Amino acid sequence: MRDTIKNHKDFLMTDDNPVAKSSFFYVRMKPCTIPDKARYGVIATKKTFKLATQRNRAKRLMRDWVRFNEEYMLPDMDYVVVARQSILTATRDDGRAAMAQALNHLKQSKNSSDAE
Repeated sequence: MRDTIKNHKDFLMTDDNPVAKSSFFYVRMKPCTIPDKARYGVIATKKTFKLATQRNRAKRLMRDWVRFNEEYMLPDMDYVVVARQSILTATRDDGRAAMAQALNHLKQSKNSSDAE
């Protein structure tokens, strides 16, 4: 089980970090700041979700999907998942499949960049 990102500065990403997009969310990946302590974080903003119940539901769904697909996550990378409005209409199975596809895409892009 991975730890979660708690500090604001650890959520910050650059445009150089690989990204995988889905209709429900997008995921960014960056190298761990602490070796052997890979983490993940979820973001649901007030700009996207006006009600706290919507933000809480989006975060709960993303955490479930990340935990279910943890096998696709690289052990030396941190992940930040940002919710989109359409996440509120997503089913659990659709979200899990989308997360698996996004994490697998990031894993393959990392492996291909390491091979170069």
